[in-house]
Amino acid sequence: MVRLVESGGGSVQAGGSLRLSCTASGVTTDDSDIGWYRQPPGKNCELVSTFGFTAPSVKGRFAISQDNSGHTVFLEMNSMKPEDTAVYYCAAQNRGFLPHIYGSSCRHPNALVNYWGQGTQVTISS
Repeated sequence: MVRLVESGGGSVQAGGSLRLSCTASGVTTDDSDIGWYRQPPGKNCELVSTFGFTAPSVKGRFAISQDNSGHTVFLEMNSMKPEDTAVYYCAAQNRGFLPHIYGSSCRHPNALVNYWGQGTQVTISS
C-alpha cells in the first residue's frame, strides 16, 4: 500500500522559510515521480516542483531534494510571499511524470495523479 505523509507546514512572515517533508511508503523516487502541488484558497491546484520541473512562480526560491533512501522528499521554501499561502500536497506517479493540473482541485480524480498525501497548510503573513 502506498502512503505519503507530509509534515513541516505552518505560519511564517513574508521573507521567511519553511521546509516541507514527504515520507513515502510503498514508492520511492527510484520507481516513481514524487513531487509537490499546492492549492491556494479559492484557486485551482498548481504543480509546484518535481525533480524535472519548477514552477516559474517559485523558481529561485523553492528547491526540491531527497534523502539517500528515496523515501523522503523535501521542499525547501525560502523568501516566502503571501501568495505562497496554500495547502501543499505531496504526490506520486508510478507511470510517467506528475502532470500539470488545469481547472481542478488537488486530489480530484480528474487530476490523474496516482497517489496523494493528506496535505499540509502553509500560511505566509505580510
